[in-house]
Amino acid sequence: MVRYYCPYCNPKYQFQKQSLKGNLICGLCGEDLVKKPFIRLNQIIALVAASSFLLPLIYTFIFLIKNQINTPNKNYQANGILIIIIKEKIS
Repeated sequence: MVRYYCPYCNPKYQFQKQSLKGNLICGLCGEDLVKKPFIRLNQIIALVAASSFLLPLIYTFIFLIKNQINTPNKNYQANGILIIIIKEKIS
């Protein structure tokens, strides 16, 4: 559904009338109504700006939850033996 609006009148009090030629006019002031686009340029810019802030946050939470569920296997004992072997070779 294409929406029309009068750029001069308050949106609360607008109502549409059809002229003799078939054009839609404002019932208050008699001006031609203007089509309201479905998606405006400022809405697209706002979505890009909001996503640039929210996507890294969502990405961080996904990996945080993933690491909580599948904890990485850390073999601390192997690291300690490796340090001892390195110290023995240095001395």
